[in-house]
Amino acid sequence: MLLGLARPDGGTATINGVRYRDLPHPARTVGAALEADCFHPRRSAVEHLRIVATAAGIPRSRVAQVLGLTGLAEARHRRVGGFSVGMRQRLTLAAALLGDPSVLIMDEPLNGLDPDGIRWMRDLLRQLADEGRTVLVSGHLLAEAAQTVDDVVVINSGRLAAQGPVAELNLSRHTDNLESLFFDLTSNRIPKTPEVSPS
Repeated sequence: MLLGLARPDGGTATINGVRYRDLPHPARTVGAALEADCFHPRRSAVEHLRIVATAAGIPRSRVAQVLGLTGLAEARHRRVGGFSVGMRQRLTLAAALLGDPSVLIMDEPLNGLDPDGIRWMRDLLRQLADEGRTVLVSGHLLAEAAQTVDDVVVINSGRLAAQGPVAELNLSRHTDNLESLFFDLTSNRIPKTPEVSPS
């Protein structure tokens, strides 16, 4: 909805008070990393990023910068079809960062990453947030999210269940971790396995 890919049933979704489609330079305001599979397998990482940069009106000089930032500089001439899931996640993030946006939107950025990749992604997202950017991450790995995020938004059946700093929400709901908070807010507790008595 923020990116205009889905229409809200009601209300508006804006970025700094402006709808995405009305932003004068969207790629310089918002970077979106939604799908780690939208690459031509025969293109190299650098070719893919140059195409994205050209389409968005971003100088090609930025390509080398984001390849370095995402740890893909040495793989820049490799074909994307041979990339691991983690490398594809990095390339998706590199494309999102081309415009040096103040807002970054990521969907499940930790999927398919090994422990080193998860730590790397966590540290980079923290760095981007510490630079003053808004980093919006959707995900279902709640224990990992608790180590990364400052504020959380819990959505239940398309409706806002809660939002705010994790520590404050845990305190207000008498929970001690994000997973417990989530289940408390959504009432989607995992049912107990019924006991089966021998016959």
